[in-house]
Amino acid sequence: MSFIKRETPIPGCFELLPAIRRDSRGMFIKIFHAGQFREFGLATDFKEEYYSVSKKGVLRGLHFQDPPAALSKLVFCVEGDILDAVLDLRTGSGTYGRAFTIKLSTRKANMLYIPKGCAHGFFALSRRVVMLYKTSAVYSPEHDKGILWNSAGIKWPCKNPILSPRDRSFPEFRNLASPF
Repeated sequence: MSFIKRETPIPGCFELLPAIRRDSRGMFIKIFHAGQFREFGLATDFKEEYYSVSKKGVLRGLHFQDPPAALSKLVFCVEGDILDAVLDLRTGSGTYGRAFTIKLSTRKANMLYIPKGCAHGFFALSRRVVMLYKTSAVYSPEHDKGILWNSAGIKWPCKNPILSPRDRSFPEFRNLASPF
């Protein structure tokens, strides 16, 4: 097995731990294997892949896309350390409105699989963070939504993070009429 799949407090959201091959040159890490992802019951038909670069203290999120453009994500740190957060927006879920956080790091090479119906965000803990995202649907500006970072009970490590004007303008979670 190339990956270990660990449950998280949010159903359908999993931490994935790949096998890390280390030698005197550094590390080699497989980030995706269609057969194994299918065995785990995860999306394998990714439509888009992109990355972000952030400096320490940046908070990105909480982002999601409305149906019919809702998407699942596979996220991981190519460089650095983050505190990653997932908020369940699925009204039929037993964990609706609950969030959890997990540290993702280059050294550990852990990844997070986030199902449709969850909002996602992260806080950059290290001087430089490079995050890679694989998504099951393409970016759709008209379906792109968000929730105010500090309105969902997430314990962020900073009370005054660096935010984009867009992320600062999102509505509070209590005002969300969830489409999921």
